[in-house]
Amino acid sequence: MRTEIADEWSDVFGDFVARFAGRFGRVESRRRVVSYLRGLLSETERKNGWTLAETVGDGGPQGMQRVLNHYVWDAGALRDDVRDAVVELLGDPEQGILILDETGFLKKGTRSAGVARQYSGTAGRIENSQIGVFLAYGSGKGRALIDRELYLPKDWTADRERCRAAGIEDDVEFATKPDLGLRMLQRAVEAGVPFGWVTADAVYGQTSRIRLWLEEHEIPHVLAVPKSQMVITMEFFGQARAHELIGRLADEEWTRLACGNGAHGPRIYDWAAAPIRPWREEGWDHWLLARRSLTDPADTAFYICFSPAGTPLEELVRIAGSRWMVEECFQAAKNENGLDHYQARSYTAWYRHITLSMAALAFLAILRAEAKKGIPKPMASNPSYP
Repeated sequence: MRTEIADEWSDVFGDFVARFAGRFGRVESRRRVVSYLRGLLSETERKNGWTLAETVGDGGPQGMQRVLNHYVWDAGALRDDVRDAVVELLGDPEQGILILDETGFLKKGTRSAGVARQYSGTAGRIENSQIGVFLAYGSGKGRALIDRELYLPKDWTADRERCRAAGIEDDVEFATKPDLGLRMLQRAVEAGVPFGWVTADAVYGQTSRIRLWLEEHEIPHVLAVPKSQMVITMEFFGQARAHELIGRLADEEWTRLACGNGAHGPRIYDWAAAPIRPWREEGWDHWLLARRSLTDPADTAFYICFSPAGTPLEELVRIAGSRWMVEECFQAAKNENGLDHYQARSYTAWYRHITLSMAALAFLAILRAEAKKGIPKPMASNPSYP
């Protein structure tokens, strides 16, 4: 029985990698990338060039390093293939959610592309690190990372010689993390990714150009904002900070709801919503949503919501609570697929390793979704797969 399951999983893997076999013009590079992916999916604890090489029986890391630094292939095209594979099986045009977030990669030295002393949520403090901005896709069928961008601090983009030494082209200019996030949302929409909602933490939610772009495209969203966020109240030309407006609500206007399951069971909070924006678009509601801890009322989070008219509070709460899916993606990708195990310094190598790690994570998500159906089914058929 175990042999049959292993054979089925091997078949699914073969069909998965066949989707993007055509991205590699030479058989050698194609096979080496497949070996790299197998290494990322292995049980090896640390997944760098040496350990990946050992996993597939190589005598040194040179072959794996060529995948990141020398072979000719387009990491952006592979990213698109990974995204398409994810939404093909996990996609849901109504319940699907796009989630923006970032994660840090602690690094030594100063030569790795984008490395700087900057705040890393991974470390919870300012550390020498790289910051990657990611877009995750989640639905009731599973979750995976579908896009990524490396944040380059201004100190980097202002020093073109340093950029060139790290393989960063002269046309790569400074972009804020919200700019990178908006770029990925636009790519997802242009690609026709099926989803019903967007959510993100306050780094992105407090950025008005993201909210305005989503509204212009009539995309429902629940975006976290800081308590100091200014909102337009239902009073004519009235304004208030988020915590001030929510502070005016009576106790009976709060509702106790679960926003999903956590490691210790249902995540239960008190929730309340206040209408904002008196000149609303027809057919749409604007809300300021608040989530209050049961044990510490001062521990309150805030969200600006744009939703179809009549959307119930329970649905807004569900979307606000869905951000855990991207955190689970980060945890799984780092623990299981070597997302942060790379030793590459160049800009191109970063994108290549991260994209391959995302591919490995996507394969696991697809495998889990297929397992729920019972028997794994092929994703595609491609005779060019070696």
